[in-house]
Amino acid sequence: MAMLRLHINQLRDDPTSTQGTLQPEDPAFEGLGLRLLGPVQVDGVLQRAGDGDFLWRGHVRARFEGECRRCVTDVTLDLDDDVDALFSADPDLVEDPSVYPLEAGADVIDVTPAVREELVLRVSAFPLCRPDCKGLCAKCGADLNAGPCSCVAVGSTN
Repeated sequence: MAMLRLHINQLRDDPTSTQGTLQPEDPAFEGLGLRLLGPVQVDGVLQRAGDGDFLWRGHVRARFEGECRRCVTDVTLDLDDDVDALFSADPDLVEDPSVYPLEAGADVIDVTPAVREELVLRVSAFPLCRPDCKGLCAKCGADLNAGPCSCVAVGSTN
């Protein structure tokens, strides 16, 4: 069972543990265009951080499938990263993109929107299969990682 939604009245002075597993088909991931290869593991702690402010310090683990931007081969991407998110009901912070707004009088904090946003921000839209990927030949489309193609080099006198 996912424990990613906490009632504010449960939060005392000590941090409260959050843990959960979000499946790839979870509605939180709809419309993102991410190809998750398995569940997203989430854990962390939520604590009060002032009047109406709450700090979540979490850790997110996920595996994605993508396509190398240079050679178009399948790439598996792992995300294993820490996440800090501030939830606040302060109307002066509503426009701050690093703050997750809480409605005045909110009684529940759900860290799932922070997990969703951090996945999008941390997974490269243009992954590489390896840092030195040579890509495809612009003329014949051969994978240059496998070796030179048979095209005559531009500017060659052959």
